[in-house]
Amino acid sequence: MLGYPARRLGFALVQAAVVLVASFGLTALLPGDAASVVLNDQATAEQIAVVRHQLGLDQPLLDRFGHWLTGLFSGDLGRSLVTGTPVADELGRRFAATALLAGLTVVVLVPLALLTGVLSGLREGSRVDRVLTAFSVVLHAVPEFVLGMVLLAVFAVHTGLLPATAAGLGGPDLLARPEVLVLPVAVLVARQLCDLARQIRIGVAGQTAGEVAEHLRLLGLRERTVVLRHVLPGALAPAVQQLARAVEGLLTGAVIVESLFAVTGLGTGFVEAVQNRDIPQVQGYVLVFAGVVVLGNTAADLVAHRLTPGRERVAW
Repeated sequence: MLGYPARRLGFALVQAAVVLVASFGLTALLPGDAASVVLNDQATAEQIAVVRHQLGLDQPLLDRFGHWLTGLFSGDLGRSLVTGTPVADELGRRFAATALLAGLTVVVLVPLALLTGVLSGLREGSRVDRVLTAFSVVLHAVPEFVLGMVLLAVFAVHTGLLPATAAGLGGPDLLARPEVLVLPVAVLVARQLCDLARQIRIGVAGQTAGEVAEHLRLLGLRERTVVLRHVLPGALAPAVQQLARAVEGLLTGAVIVESLFAVTGLGTGFVEAVQNRDIPQVQGYVLVFAGVVVLGNTAADLVAHRLTPGRERVAW
């Protein structure tokens, strides 16, 4: 009988296969195509038909899917229908900015969520808990776009403390001017902090009031030992899975935040590709987003399984 890690990895492979089929099929359903974008609105139907034939857009869907899969497994994601550049090169150029933005967000998010979640959970029902909970609920209710506009108005327009955009800066160049990342990271952290801190709070509060913790206290263990050796490991298992979902939120949030702050990353690239009906580019972005989600969830489930005490594990 296969163990949980082997079954979970097998399920991840199934998810990846579904993603491959879905990403190609859904992008093929987009209205319009790159031929119309390349030729503009003044082109005749005959001219559009010629360009569609040159780009291979008039081939049957299954033939295009077969060519796409063959190229994919050989490491070729195709070329942009609009610019003619390799899709892999475009993704690599933009990936650095989004990875930097997401990495900085996680570095700030995790300790902040741990601090607020543990503090609220250990003092459940106290004034501190009520204030932090109310603040997180209010913050979570504010859409990312609105929060970003407010921060721009306060810190960029009225006070001039921080730059409004990162326009003109590529991935590595962002590190030369880290101040341009402050506002985008703040928006992404604010959105994900509420869910992650709330998950940690629930776990800590439940473990603190649990029978095992009470038993350890009756045995004479110090409260610090009970918290560090029992409460936190038990509370962090579901929080790890929430962190994986936070990574998914970072990818969707990147589309909004990068557009708002003019960061040249995967989010802005995806929006441009959809606007241009550049199918190979859209499929490349979808694959990257879906791959990160599948890998993140798989890793989170394996870590959570490892952290969960054996008696609490549920057969999968």
